[in-house]
Amino acid sequence: MNRREFIQNTTLAAAAIVLAPRLGAVESGFPVVRTPPDRRRFRSAAVERVIDEVRKSIGNREIAWMFENCFPNTLDTTVEFGMVDGRLDTYVITGDIDAMWLRDSSAQVWPYLQLMQDDALLQQLIAGVINRQTRCILKDPYANAFYKDDNKRGEWKDDLTEMKPGVHERKWEIDSLCYPIRLAHEYWRLSKDTSPFDANWHEAIRLTLQTFKEQQRKNGNGPYRFMRRTEIATDTVPGRGYGNPARPVGMIFSMFRPSDDATIFPFLVPSNFFAVVSLRQAADMVEQIRNDSLLARQCRALADEVERALGEHAIVNHPRAGRVYAFEVDAFGNYYCTDDGNIPSLLSLPYLGAVRRNDRVYRNTRRFLLSADNPYYCIGKAASGLGGPHVGVDMIWPLGVIMQGLTATSDAEIRECLETLRRTHAGTGFMHEAFHKDDPKKFTRSWFAWANTLFGEFVLKTFRERPRLLN
Repeated sequence: MNRREFIQNTTLAAAAIVLAPRLGAVESGFPVVRTPPDRRRFRSAAVERVIDEVRKSIGNREIAWMFENCFPNTLDTTVEFGMVDGRLDTYVITGDIDAMWLRDSSAQVWPYLQLMQDDALLQQLIAGVINRQTRCILKDPYANAFYKDDNKRGEWKDDLTEMKPGVHERKWEIDSLCYPIRLAHEYWRLSKDTSPFDANWHEAIRLTLQTFKEQQRKNGNGPYRFMRRTEIATDTVPGRGYGNPARPVGMIFSMFRPSDDATIFPFLVPSNFFAVVSLRQAADMVEQIRNDSLLARQCRALADEVERALGEHAIVNHPRAGRVYAFEVDAFGNYYCTDDGNIPSLLSLPYLGAVRRNDRVYRNTRRFLLSADNPYYCIGKAASGLGGPHVGVDMIWPLGVIMQGLTATSDAEIRECLETLRRTHAGTGFMHEAFHKDDPKKFTRSWFAWANTLFGEFVLKTFRERPRLLN
Protein backbone atom coordinates (compact mmCIF):
# COMPACT_ATOMS: atom_id res chain seq x y z
CA MET A 1 0.00 0.00 0.00
CA ASN A 2 1.36 3.42 -0.89
CA ARG A 3 0.95 6.53 1.26
CA ARG A 4 -1.86 8.00 -0.88
CA GLU A 5 -3.92 4.80 -0.61
CA PHE A 6 -3.28 4.68 3.13
CA ILE A 7 -4.51 8.24 3.70
CA GLN A 8 -7.54 7.76 1.43
CA ASN A 9 -8.60 4.52 3.15
CA THR A 10 -8.13 6.01 6.62
CA THR A 11 -10.22 9.07 5.73
CA LEU A 12 -13.05 7.02 4.26
CA ALA A 13 -13.19 4.67 7.22
CA ALA A 14 -13.22 7.56 9.69
CA ALA A 15 -16.04 9.27 7.80
CA ALA A 16 -18.10 6.09 7.82
CA ILE A 17 -17.89 5.80 11.58
CA VAL A 18 -18.64 9.47 12.27
CA LEU A 19 -21.69 9.46 10.00
CA ALA A 20 -23.09 6.12 11.09
CA PRO A 21 -26.19 6.49 13.29
CA ARG A 22 -25.78 4.93 16.71
CA LEU A 23 -27.29 5.00 20.17
CA GLY A 24 -25.57 7.19 22.74
CA ALA A 25 -24.68 5.99 26.22
CA VAL A 26 -26.71 8.82 27.67
CA GLU A 27 -29.88 7.16 26.33
CA SER A 28 -29.34 4.26 28.73
CA GLY A 29 -29.14 6.60 31.72
CA PHE A 30 -25.34 6.73 32.00
CA PRO A 31 -23.16 9.73 31.13
CA VAL A 32 -21.19 9.89 27.89
CA VAL A 33 -17.56 9.48 28.97
CA ARG A 34 -16.09 7.91 25.85
CA THR A 35 -13.81 10.14 23.78
CA PRO A 36 -15.93 12.16 21.30
CA PRO A 37 -15.81 10.86 17.70
CA ASP A 38 -13.88 13.84 16.36
CA ARG A 39 -11.09 13.29 18.91
CA ARG A 40 -10.63 9.54 18.50
CA ARG A 41 -7.23 8.36 17.26
CA PHE A 42 -8.60 5.50 15.15
CA ARG A 43 -12.08 4.37 14.16
CA SER A 44 -12.96 0.78 13.36
CA ALA A 45 -16.28 -0.15 11.78
CA ALA A 46 -15.95 -3.72 13.08
CA VAL A 47 -15.36 -2.56 16.65
CA GLU A 48 -18.34 -0.20 16.49
CA ARG A 49 -20.58 -3.00 15.23
CA VAL A 50 -19.56 -5.22 18.15
CA ILE A 51 -20.21 -2.40 20.62
CA ASP A 52 -23.69 -1.89 19.20
CA GLU A 53 -24.39 -5.64 19.25
CA VAL A 54 -23.36 -6.05 22.87
CA ARG A 55 -25.10 -2.87 24.03
CA LYS A 56 -28.40 -3.83 22.43
CA SER A 57 -28.31 -7.48 23.50
CA ILE A 58 -27.38 -7.66 27.16
CA GLY A 59 -29.63 -6.83 30.06
CA ASN A 60 -27.00 -5.41 32.39
CA ARG A 61 -27.01 -1.80 31.23
CA GLU A 62 -24.08 -0.74 33.38
CA ILE A 63 -21.83 -3.49 32.01
CA ALA A 64 -22.97 -2.54 28.49
CA TRP A 65 -22.02 1.09 29.16
CA MET A 66 -18.64 0.08 30.58
CA PHE A 67 -17.99 -2.15 27.57
CA GLU A 68 -18.75 0.74 25.21
CA ASN A 69 -16.22 2.88 27.04
CA CYS A 70 -13.50 0.29 27.64
CA PHE A 71 -13.36 -1.99 24.61
CA PRO A 72 -12.40 0.73 22.08
CA ASN A 73 -10.24 2.72 24.52
CA THR A 74 -6.94 1.66 22.95
CA LEU A 75 -8.15 2.75 19.51
CA ASP A 76 -9.84 5.89 20.80
CA THR A 77 -6.93 7.25 22.82
CA THR A 78 -3.55 5.54 22.43
CA VAL A 79 -2.65 4.76 18.81
CA GLU A 80 -0.77 6.77 16.19
CA PHE A 81 -1.18 5.05 12.82
CA GLY A 82 0.86 5.94 9.77
CA MET A 83 3.70 4.92 7.50
CA VAL A 84 7.46 4.78 8.15
CA ASP A 85 9.86 4.04 5.30
CA GLY A 86 6.98 2.78 3.18
CA ARG A 87 5.72 0.34 5.80
CA LEU A 88 2.68 0.44 8.07
CA ASP A 89 3.58 1.78 11.49
CA THR A 90 1.53 1.97 14.70
CA TYR A 91 2.84 3.55 17.88
CA VAL A 92 0.77 2.60 20.94
CA ILE A 93 1.11 4.36 24.27
CA THR A 94 -0.01 2.63 27.45
CA GLY A 95 -2.33 5.49 28.42
CA ASP A 96 -1.14 8.19 30.79
CA ILE A 97 2.54 7.52 29.99
CA ASP A 98 3.74 8.60 26.55
CA ALA A 99 5.78 5.50 25.83
CA MET A 100 5.19 2.18 24.08
CA TRP A 101 5.65 -0.95 26.16
CA LEU A 102 6.20 -4.09 24.09
CA ARG A 103 3.96 -5.94 26.55
CA ASP A 104 1.15 -3.41 26.85
CA SER A 105 0.96 -2.59 23.15
CA SER A 106 0.60 -6.29 22.28
CA ALA A 107 -2.07 -6.87 24.89
CA GLN A 108 -3.93 -3.66 24.04
CA VAL A 109 -4.61 -4.67 20.43
CA TRP A 110 -4.95 -8.42 21.07
CA PRO A 111 -8.78 -8.43 21.44
CA TYR A 112 -9.16 -6.74 18.05
CA LEU A 113 -7.47 -9.59 16.17
CA GLN A 114 -10.74 -11.53 16.04
CA LEU A 115 -12.35 -8.63 14.15
CA MET A 116 -9.72 -8.19 11.42
CA GLN A 117 -11.56 -10.22 8.79
CA ASP A 118 -14.35 -7.64 8.85
CA ASP A 119 -12.09 -4.58 8.87
CA ALA A 120 -9.07 -4.34 6.56
CA LEU A 121 -7.92 -1.07 8.09
CA LEU A 122 -7.94 -2.60 11.56
CA GLN A 123 -5.75 -5.40 10.24
CA GLN A 124 -3.34 -2.82 8.84
CA LEU A 125 -3.21 -1.06 12.19
CA ILE A 126 -2.20 -4.31 13.92
CA ALA A 127 0.36 -5.04 11.22
CA GLY A 128 1.76 -1.61 12.01
CA VAL A 129 2.11 -2.59 15.67
CA ILE A 130 4.12 -5.67 14.65
CA ASN A 131 6.36 -3.55 12.41
CA ARG A 132 6.96 -1.01 15.17
CA GLN A 133 7.74 -3.74 17.72
CA THR A 134 10.28 -5.26 15.33
CA ARG A 135 12.08 -1.92 15.14
CA CYS A 136 12.03 -1.64 18.95
CA ILE A 137 13.50 -5.11 19.50
CA LEU A 138 16.26 -4.46 16.98
CA LYS A 139 17.10 -1.22 18.80
CA ASP A 140 17.43 -2.92 22.19
CA PRO A 141 16.07 -6.38 23.10
CA TYR A 142 16.63 -5.67 26.80
CA ALA A 143 14.39 -2.60 26.90
CA ASN A 144 10.75 -2.80 27.95
CA ALA A 145 9.44 0.58 26.70
CA PHE A 146 10.24 2.95 23.84
CA TYR A 147 9.47 6.43 22.52
CA LYS A 148 8.08 7.23 19.09
CA ASP A 149 11.00 9.60 18.52
CA ASP A 150 14.14 7.50 18.05
CA ASN A 151 16.27 10.36 19.32
CA LYS A 152 14.34 11.23 22.48
CA ARG A 153 15.96 10.88 25.89
CA GLY A 154 13.54 10.67 28.80
CA GLU A 155 13.38 10.70 32.57
CA TRP A 156 15.35 7.46 33.01
CA LYS A 157 18.26 8.45 30.77
CA ASP A 158 20.65 8.35 33.75
CA ASP A 159 19.84 4.77 34.77
CA LEU A 160 23.00 2.74 35.27
CA THR A 161 22.63 0.54 32.23
CA GLU A 162 23.29 0.87 28.50
CA MET A 163 20.58 3.44 27.76
CA LYS A 164 20.05 4.50 24.15
CA PRO A 165 18.13 7.38 22.56
CA GLY A 166 14.54 6.36 21.87
CA VAL A 167 14.40 4.01 24.87
CA HIS A 168 12.04 5.05 27.65
CA GLU A 169 13.04 2.35 30.13
CA ARG A 170 15.47 -0.57 30.07
CA LYS A 171 14.08 -3.04 32.56
CA TRP A 172 14.79 -6.59 31.36
CA GLU A 173 11.56 -8.61 31.47
CA ILE A 174 11.20 -11.91 29.64
CA ASP A 175 7.61 -11.15 28.68
CA SER A 176 8.68 -8.05 26.73
CA LEU A 177 10.00 -10.39 24.03
CA CYS A 178 7.21 -12.96 24.39
CA TYR A 179 4.25 -10.65 23.82
CA PRO A 180 5.31 -9.52 20.31
CA ILE A 181 5.65 -13.17 19.27
CA ARG A 182 2.21 -13.97 20.68
CA LEU A 183 0.68 -11.07 18.75
CA ALA A 184 2.52 -11.90 15.53
CA HIS A 185 1.61 -15.58 15.66
CA GLU A 186 -2.10 -14.93 16.19
CA TYR A 187 -2.10 -12.25 13.49
CA TRP A 188 -0.53 -14.72 11.05
CA ARG A 189 -2.87 -17.55 12.08
CA LEU A 190 -6.01 -15.49 11.58
CA SER A 191 -5.05 -13.36 8.57
CA LYS A 192 -2.55 -15.57 6.71
CA ASP A 193 -0.78 -12.30 5.85
CA THR A 194 3.02 -12.60 5.94
CA SER A 195 3.91 -9.04 4.93
CA PRO A 196 5.07 -7.98 8.43
CA PHE A 197 7.45 -10.92 8.64
CA ASP A 198 10.32 -9.62 6.53
CA ALA A 199 14.08 -9.87 7.02
CA ASN A 200 13.99 -7.39 9.90
CA TRP A 201 11.35 -9.40 11.74
CA HIS A 202 13.41 -12.54 11.07
CA GLU A 203 16.44 -10.85 12.63
CA ALA A 204 14.35 -9.77 15.63
CA ILE A 205 13.49 -13.43 16.28
CA ARG A 206 17.19 -14.32 16.09
CA LEU A 207 17.94 -11.55 18.56
CA THR A 208 15.16 -12.73 20.87
CA LEU A 209 16.63 -16.24 20.93
CA GLN A 210 20.11 -14.83 21.53
CA THR A 211 18.86 -12.69 24.42
CA PHE A 212 17.03 -15.58 26.05
CA LYS A 213 20.16 -17.74 25.81
CA GLU A 214 22.36 -14.96 27.22
CA GLN A 215 19.99 -14.74 30.17
CA GLN A 216 20.27 -18.42 30.92
CA ARG A 217 23.65 -17.22 32.26
CA LYS A 218 25.50 -20.46 31.71
CA ASN A 219 28.69 -18.54 30.93
CA GLY A 220 28.63 -15.63 33.34
CA ASN A 221 26.17 -12.83 33.90
CA GLY A 222 25.90 -11.76 30.28
CA PRO A 223 25.78 -8.20 28.93
CA TYR A 224 22.81 -6.83 30.88
CA ARG A 225 22.91 -5.03 34.21
CA PHE A 226 20.63 -2.36 35.66
CA MET A 227 20.63 0.00 38.62
CA ARG A 228 18.67 3.14 39.36
CA ARG A 229 19.25 5.87 41.95
CA THR A 230 15.95 5.62 43.79
CA GLU A 231 14.27 5.28 47.17
CA ILE A 232 11.99 2.56 45.77
CA ALA A 233 13.62 -0.83 46.26
CA THR A 234 11.64 -2.54 43.50
CA ASP A 235 12.87 0.00 40.92
CA THR A 236 16.46 -1.16 41.05
CA VAL A 237 18.35 -4.45 40.93
CA PRO A 238 20.56 -5.85 43.71
CA GLY A 239 23.89 -7.55 43.17
CA ARG A 240 25.47 -4.54 41.46
CA GLY A 241 22.75 -4.65 38.82
CA TYR A 242 22.86 -8.38 38.06
CA GLY A 243 20.24 -9.53 40.57
CA ASN A 244 20.30 -12.12 43.30
CA PRO A 245 22.19 -15.31 42.46
CA ALA A 246 20.53 -18.36 40.96
CA ARG A 247 21.84 -21.70 39.78
CA PRO A 248 22.00 -21.85 35.95
CA VAL A 249 19.72 -24.80 35.27
CA GLY A 250 18.23 -23.83 31.91
CA MET A 251 15.56 -21.34 32.92
CA ILE A 252 15.84 -17.70 31.84
CA PHE A 253 16.76 -14.96 34.30
CA SER A 254 14.34 -12.02 34.47
CA MET A 255 15.43 -8.96 36.44
CA PHE A 256 11.92 -7.50 36.44
CA ARG A 257 8.33 -8.69 36.57
CA PRO A 258 5.63 -7.55 34.11
CA SER A 259 4.64 -5.00 36.76
CA ASP A 260 8.11 -3.46 36.16
CA ASP A 261 9.06 -4.40 39.74
CA ALA A 262 12.38 -6.12 40.36
CA THR A 263 12.28 -9.85 41.02
CA ILE A 264 13.47 -11.34 44.30
CA PHE A 265 14.52 -14.71 42.91
CA PRO A 266 15.46 -14.24 39.26
CA PHE A 267 13.70 -17.25 37.75
CA LEU A 268 10.25 -15.73 37.30
CA VAL A 269 8.11 -18.82 36.75
CA PRO A 270 5.11 -17.46 34.80
CA SER A 271 7.42 -15.60 32.41
CA ASN A 272 9.48 -18.73 31.80
CA PHE A 273 6.28 -20.62 31.01
CA PHE A 274 5.37 -17.82 28.59
CA ALA A 275 8.79 -18.13 26.93
CA VAL A 276 8.21 -21.83 26.26
CA VAL A 277 4.99 -21.04 24.40
CA SER A 278 6.50 -18.10 22.52
CA LEU A 279 9.62 -19.96 21.40
CA ARG A 280 7.49 -22.72 19.88
CA GLN A 281 5.29 -20.17 18.13
CA ALA A 282 8.38 -18.41 16.78
CA ALA A 283 9.75 -21.73 15.55
CA ASP A 284 6.59 -22.45 13.57
CA MET A 285 6.70 -19.00 11.98
CA VAL A 286 10.36 -18.89 10.99
CA GLU A 287 10.10 -22.40 9.60
CA GLN A 288 6.94 -21.87 7.54
CA ILE A 289 7.33 -18.21 6.57
CA ARG A 290 11.11 -17.73 6.41
CA ASN A 291 12.12 -21.33 5.59
CA ASP A 292 14.69 -21.23 8.39
CA SER A 293 14.67 -24.74 9.80
CA LEU A 294 17.89 -24.17 11.77
CA LEU A 295 16.50 -21.23 13.76
CA ALA A 296 13.27 -23.18 14.27
CA ARG A 297 15.20 -26.12 15.75
CA GLN A 298 17.15 -23.77 18.02
CA CYS A 299 13.94 -22.15 19.28
CA ARG A 300 12.34 -25.51 19.97
CA ALA A 301 15.46 -26.81 21.70
CA LEU A 302 15.49 -23.84 24.07
CA ALA A 303 11.75 -24.22 24.71
CA ASP A 304 12.29 -27.88 25.62
CA GLU A 305 15.18 -27.00 27.91
CA VAL A 306 13.23 -24.32 29.78
CA GLU A 307 10.23 -26.64 30.05
CA ARG A 308 12.36 -29.39 31.61
CA ALA A 309 13.85 -26.93 34.09
CA LEU A 310 10.38 -25.70 35.06
CA GLY A 311 9.32 -29.28 35.71
CA GLU A 312 12.31 -29.80 37.98
CA HIS A 313 12.37 -26.51 39.89
CA ALA A 314 9.08 -24.56 39.58
CA ILE A 315 6.80 -26.97 41.47
CA VAL A 316 7.05 -26.72 45.24
CA ASN A 317 5.21 -28.09 48.26
CA HIS A 318 3.23 -25.39 50.01
CA PRO A 319 2.34 -26.29 53.62
CA ARG A 320 -1.36 -25.55 53.09
CA ALA A 321 -1.97 -25.70 49.34
CA GLY A 322 0.09 -28.75 48.45
CA ARG A 323 1.99 -28.98 45.15
CA VAL A 324 1.86 -25.56 43.49
CA TYR A 325 3.77 -23.49 40.99
CA ALA A 326 6.04 -21.03 42.77
CA PHE A 327 6.08 -17.44 41.55
CA GLU A 328 9.88 -17.14 41.67
CA VAL A 329 12.68 -19.62 42.36
CA ASP A 330 16.48 -19.62 42.36
CA ALA A 331 17.09 -23.36 41.77
CA PHE A 332 19.04 -23.47 45.05
CA GLY A 333 15.86 -24.56 46.81
CA ASN A 334 14.54 -21.10 47.65
CA TYR A 335 11.19 -19.92 46.33
CA TYR A 336 8.47 -17.30 46.70
CA CYS A 337 4.79 -18.26 46.65
CA THR A 338 2.52 -15.42 45.56
CA ASP A 339 1.35 -13.85 42.31
CA ASP A 340 1.09 -10.44 40.70
CA GLY A 341 -1.99 -8.72 39.30
CA ASN A 342 -0.12 -8.07 36.06
CA ILE A 343 0.23 -10.57 33.20
CA PRO A 344 1.94 -13.02 32.70
CA SER A 345 0.99 -14.31 36.11
CA LEU A 346 0.56 -17.78 37.48
CA LEU A 347 -3.19 -17.20 37.32
CA SER A 348 -2.94 -16.43 33.59
CA LEU A 349 -1.06 -19.57 32.51
CA PRO A 350 -4.07 -21.23 30.75
CA TYR A 351 -4.98 -17.92 29.10
CA LEU A 352 -1.47 -17.79 27.61
CA GLY A 353 -1.65 -21.42 26.47
CA ALA A 354 1.09 -22.51 28.89
CA VAL A 355 -0.84 -25.09 30.95
CA ARG A 356 -4.23 -26.77 30.77
CA ARG A 357 -7.01 -25.46 32.98
CA ASN A 358 -7.43 -28.93 34.49
CA ASP A 359 -3.72 -29.30 35.26
CA ARG A 360 -3.69 -30.51 38.87
CA VAL A 361 -0.79 -28.30 39.98
CA TYR A 362 -2.40 -25.29 38.33
CA ARG A 363 -5.70 -25.99 40.10
CA ASN A 364 -3.89 -26.14 43.45
CA THR A 365 -2.02 -22.96 42.59
CA ARG A 366 -5.18 -21.14 41.57
CA ARG A 367 -6.94 -22.04 44.82
CA PHE A 368 -3.95 -20.79 46.79
CA LEU A 369 -3.64 -17.56 44.82
CA LEU A 370 -7.30 -16.67 45.35
CA SER A 371 -7.16 -17.19 49.11
CA ALA A 372 -5.96 -15.49 52.25
CA ASP A 373 -2.86 -17.73 52.15
CA ASN A 374 -1.53 -15.58 49.30
CA PRO A 375 0.08 -12.49 50.87
CA TYR A 376 -1.05 -10.34 47.95
CA TYR A 377 -4.65 -11.50 47.74
CA CYS A 378 -6.77 -8.66 49.10
CA ILE A 379 -9.99 -9.27 51.03
CA GLY A 380 -11.83 -6.05 51.70
CA LYS A 381 -15.16 -4.38 52.37
CA ALA A 382 -15.66 -3.35 48.74
CA ALA A 383 -14.11 -6.29 46.93
CA SER A 384 -11.64 -9.15 47.00
CA GLY A 385 -9.03 -9.77 44.36
CA LEU A 386 -5.43 -10.28 43.35
CA GLY A 387 -3.03 -7.45 44.05
CA GLY A 388 0.73 -7.06 44.03
CA PRO A 389 3.55 -5.01 45.50
CA HIS A 390 3.75 -2.46 42.67
CA VAL A 391 1.27 -0.05 44.27
CA GLY A 392 1.33 -1.53 47.77
CA VAL A 393 -0.74 -3.84 49.93
CA ASP A 394 -4.54 -3.65 50.03
CA MET A 395 -4.72 -2.55 46.38
CA ILE A 396 -6.64 -4.83 44.00
CA TRP A 397 -5.70 -4.93 40.33
CA PRO A 398 -8.63 -5.04 37.88
CA LEU A 399 -6.26 -6.93 35.56
CA GLY A 400 -6.15 -9.68 38.19
CA VAL A 401 -9.93 -9.76 38.62
CA ILE A 402 -10.39 -9.87 34.83
CA MET A 403 -7.86 -12.68 34.52
CA GLN A 404 -9.64 -14.60 37.25
CA GLY A 405 -12.80 -14.31 35.17
CA LEU A 406 -11.06 -15.29 31.94
CA THR A 407 -9.63 -18.44 33.54
CA ALA A 408 -12.73 -19.38 35.54
CA THR A 409 -14.81 -22.41 34.57
CA SER A 410 -17.99 -21.84 36.58
CA ASP A 411 -20.84 -19.43 35.95
CA ALA A 412 -20.79 -18.34 39.59
CA GLU A 413 -17.14 -17.28 39.54
CA ILE A 414 -17.41 -15.47 36.21
CA ARG A 415 -20.53 -13.65 37.40
CA GLU A 416 -18.80 -12.61 40.63
CA CYS A 417 -15.81 -11.23 38.72
CA LEU A 418 -18.12 -9.21 36.47
CA GLU A 419 -20.00 -7.92 39.49
CA THR A 420 -16.76 -6.96 41.25
CA LEU A 421 -15.66 -4.93 38.22
CA ARG A 422 -19.08 -3.32 37.93
CA ARG A 423 -19.02 -2.24 41.58
CA THR A 424 -15.50 -0.86 41.62
CA HIS A 425 -15.00 1.44 38.63
CA ALA A 426 -15.75 4.37 40.98
CA GLY A 427 -18.38 5.82 38.67
CA THR A 428 -15.86 6.48 35.90
CA GLY A 429 -16.96 3.79 33.45
CA PHE A 430 -13.33 2.70 33.03
CA MET A 431 -10.87 0.27 34.60
CA HIS A 432 -7.90 1.44 36.64
CA GLU A 433 -4.48 0.10 37.50
CA ALA A 434 -5.50 -0.66 41.09
CA PHE A 435 -8.09 0.33 43.68
CA HIS A 436 -8.27 0.05 47.45
CA LYS A 437 -10.02 -3.06 48.69
CA ASP A 438 -12.23 -0.99 51.04
CA ASP A 439 -12.79 2.09 48.87
CA PRO A 440 -12.75 1.87 45.05
CA LYS A 441 -12.64 5.66 44.83
CA LYS A 442 -9.02 5.41 45.94
CA PHE A 443 -7.49 4.21 42.68
CA THR A 444 -4.34 4.61 40.62
CA ARG A 445 -4.17 5.56 36.93
CA SER A 446 -7.44 6.84 35.54
CA TRP A 447 -6.18 6.17 31.99
CA PHE A 448 -4.79 2.64 31.69
CA ALA A 449 -5.75 1.35 28.27
CA TRP A 450 -4.62 -2.26 28.71
CA ALA A 451 -7.00 -2.82 31.63
CA ASN A 452 -9.82 -1.21 29.66
CA THR A 453 -9.29 -3.34 26.57
CA LEU A 454 -8.86 -6.55 28.57
CA PHE A 455 -12.14 -5.83 30.34
CA GLY A 456 -13.71 -5.53 26.90
CA GLU A 457 -12.21 -8.88 25.93
CA PHE A 458 -13.67 -10.47 29.08
CA VAL A 459 -17.16 -9.08 28.45
CA LEU A 460 -17.08 -10.06 24.77
CA LYS A 461 -15.94 -13.61 25.58
CA THR A 462 -18.74 -13.91 28.15
CA PHE A 463 -21.26 -12.47 25.68
CA ARG A 464 -20.36 -15.06 23.06
CA GLU A 465 -20.00 -18.08 25.35
CA ARG A 466 -22.33 -17.41 28.33
CA PRO A 467 -24.62 -14.50 27.44
CA ARG A 468 -26.98 -15.40 30.30
CA LEU A 469 -24.40 -14.04 32.76
CA LEU A 470 -24.77 -10.53 31.32
CA ASN A 471 -28.47 -10.31 31.97
